[in-house]
Amino acid sequence: MAKNLRIKAARAAIDMTQKDLAEAVGITRQTMNAIEKGDYNPTIKLCIAICKVLGKKLDDLFWEE
Repeated sequence: MAKNLRIKAARAAIDMTQKDLAEAVGITRQTMNAIEKGDYNPTIKLCIAICKVLGKKLDDLFWEE
């Protein structure tokens, strides 16, 4: 699984830390870090929650070309 730099970029664009995003979707900062590093594959429910917080669509953050 590739690193998810799109989550990191979307988060940075709204000046949100990993911890902020993790708390907003109900997971630990360590889990958010693992998702961004590509070490953890989030559930579709978690993907949708992340998208809602960041104001993005699933395709924007999680679609693999």
